Amino acid sequence: MVYSRRGSPGSRLLLLWLLHIYWKAGSGQLHYSISEEAKHGTFVGRIAQDLGLELAELVPRLFRVASKGRRDLLEVNLQNGILFVNSRIDREELCRRSAECSIHLEVIVDRPLQVFHVEVAVKDINDNPPRFSRQEQRLFILESRMPDSRFPVEGASDLDIGANAQLRYKLNPNEYFDLDVKTNEEETNFLELVLRKSLDREETQEHRLLVIATDGGQPELTGTVQLLINVLDANDNAPEFDKSIYNVRLLENAPSGTLVIKLNASDADEGINKDIVYFFSNLVLDDVKSKFIINSNTGEIKVKGELDYEDCNSYEINIDAMDKSAFPLTGHCKVVVKLLDVNDNTPEMAITSLFLPVTEDAPVSTVIALITVSDRDSGANGQVTCSLMPHVPFKLVSTFKNYYSLVLDSVLDRESVSAYELVVTARDGGSPSLWATASVSVEVADVNDNAPAFAQSEYTVFVKENNPPGCHIFTVSAWDADAQENALVSYSLVERRVGERALSSYVSVHAQSGKVYVLQPLDHEELELLQFQVSARDAGVPPLGSNVTLQVFVLDENDNAPALLAPRVGGTGGAVSELVPRSVGAGQVVAKVRAVDPDSGYNAWLSYELQPAPGSARIPFRVGLYTGEISTTRSLDETEAPRHRLLVLVKDHGEPALTATATVLISLVESGQAPKASSRASAGAVGPEAALVDVNVYLIIAICAVSSLLVLTLLLYTALRCSASPTEVVRTRGNPTLVCSSAVGSWSYSQQRRERVCSGEAPPKTDLMAFSPSLPQGPTSAGNGNRFISFL
Repeated sequence: MVYSRRGSPGSRLLLLWLLHIYWKAGSGQLHYSISEEAKHGTFVGRIAQDLGLELAELVPRLFRVASKGRRDLLEVNLQNGILFVNSRIDREELCRRSAECSIHLEVIVDRPLQVFHVEVAVKDINDNPPRFSRQEQRLFILESRMPDSRFPVEGASDLDIGANAQLRYKLNPNEYFDLDVKTNEEETNFLELVLRKSLDREETQEHRLLVIATDGGQPELTGTVQLLINVLDANDNAPEFDKSIYNVRLLENAPSGTLVIKLNASDADEGINKDIVYFFSNLVLDDVKSKFIINSNTGEIKVKGELDYEDCNSYEINIDAMDKSAFPLTGHCKVVVKLLDVNDNTPEMAITSLFLPVTEDAPVSTVIALITVSDRDSGANGQVTCSLMPHVPFKLVSTFKNYYSLVLDSVLDRESVSAYELVVTARDGGSPSLWATASVSVEVADVNDNAPAFAQSEYTVFVKENNPPGCHIFTVSAWDADAQENALVSYSLVERRVGERALSSYVSVHAQSGKVYVLQPLDHEELELLQFQVSARDAGVPPLGSNVTLQVFVLDENDNAPALLAPRVGGTGGAVSELVPRSVGAGQVVAKVRAVDPDSGYNAWLSYELQPAPGSARIPFRVGLYTGEISTTRSLDETEAPRHRLLVLVKDHGEPALTATATVLISLVESGQAPKASSRASAGAVGPEAALVDVNVYLIIAICAVSSLLVLTLLLYTALRCSASPTEVVRTRGNPTLVCSSAVGSWSYSQQRRERVCSGEAPPKTDLMAFSPSLPQGPTSAGNGNRFISFL
């Protein structure tokens, strides 16, 4: 790359530095160098290749460059990965007279997030000529001054550094003056005009000289100043200082009125020519005069304005001491005031958020933010360290000088803590130290790491048969600890076959509310238990879910009347015909009415009653209440009517009770006329009829025994629950749920029935039925009890 200056054709070409591009593995920093004033588009380095990045991934990974201060000096071409000069770079504007000048860049790529530090050193070129503060300097010199007398002259300054700022001076040829250049301990030039030949005011009243300053750059640049020397008539001896240069060290926070130095000049003359006054030289700039003041009589220099080491760390004050003669003579000295830094600037922080919000599944060491610290003080006062508030899952990692990364130190859980308010403290090394704090709000973003959860794994629901279609029987509810769409739960059936039919033909579940509906009337005689699962799924990606089991018990209703069984022998039109010998004794079974009920429980418990015929006399027969056996009440005699028509009412115990009527025709015959009938009757009594009687007796005994035990349980349960208001949900813990049987209904779960049981308005029946299914804990139950729900 060739740089041409001021249009010179080919002779003044400058090869810009593109000398070293290397990767410093220890600090993880990439270094380039570029000369200042490089043209737009000047190549700096193949930054993508040097960082090990593929060109094709620059755009997808959001390759970007961040820099402190001006952000448009350098840019990266995302098509070829080349770092180039985007706008004018002026080293003197960036770093003033600092020996080292660099542009610090932060290169950031995502997926995964990576941060690279790039340092571009800006090389100085000789683009600033030496400059004098004034175009003309005026000196007043008495003609009586002796040869070798010296007079201070203001030197030039060069904004460049190094060899480009090393100045040489020369004076245009003349017979009276030479130019002497001295270097003080600060390696700055101190110019003095040396008188080589005595002046004669009468011959020449004014001398004009030209001082030329040349820097050490290539090509060389020059600056000039005109010296106008007025020759005066004056006394013989000029005031003299002890030193030509005084060095003073002063704290930058010195208050106004602080004594800097007291100067003392002497004059060998006598009288008025010995009296001396002090004042600032014409070489002293107005800015210096605003900071200091001199007492013209005592020579004391004191602080006048506010000093700041960070604005200017040294001042050069040229002092003139003049006697009071009519033709005064002047002595000269320079006071160099060096300010000492004090810790008066607090650290400054700049925080750049890179990865906010951070997901709760972010890996450890994920970079959250970049923090840049600075302090205008120098030395230890400007050395800044950062710290983070304790007991948070984050830490600070120093990536480069005055650069820190806020990284994840341990795993996050949004369900435990959804946001963090971090406090970063920057503290300098001064004594006492100063600090500054900054807050960083880190929001934890949710990921779908929690499946919907039901309060219990199984629910039991009781539903009466013959329910209306679309009846709501239960509501399932699952809770998801995640947030937003990850916590949005929808419900569905886990499809399976129920017999030959699909589960969805029986029940359905609302996807949003979780309400479970029965789609058709249920029949206890066809289906006593319907067991199925409901699935809850969230809307996360990927979705998570869980299942809950519902056991739906179909409760029996008294919807089937007793059905009479066809007689085995005799009878027409559904009537039972029996031949009974007149010699039968009292209590002898002569016939039996058989009936069944498809219902269950008390709805299927049948009783038999003998209905008296209208206008008939008292008959010598009776029917067993629960057996249906017709027996004689007394011995029969010859006066009995030969034929009897009996009406037997068969009734179940449902609410309301359903009935059927059986007709029994009994014909009385002589003992010898019906041996076969008697034999058959006897055989029937001894055979199946006797067995049926035994079964009914055992059933009654078993029901009474179980009912007696459950009465005790009901009394205990009533004592514990009578103080609580009745609800539709009945909860137990391991004990069976009791259902009372009464003359008006064995399966009544109405609110009125429960109130009567709790308040004791009606005594409980002695006949009880118990159900104790294995049920899990209900969502609203106390402790770990099971949940039973009945719907009317």
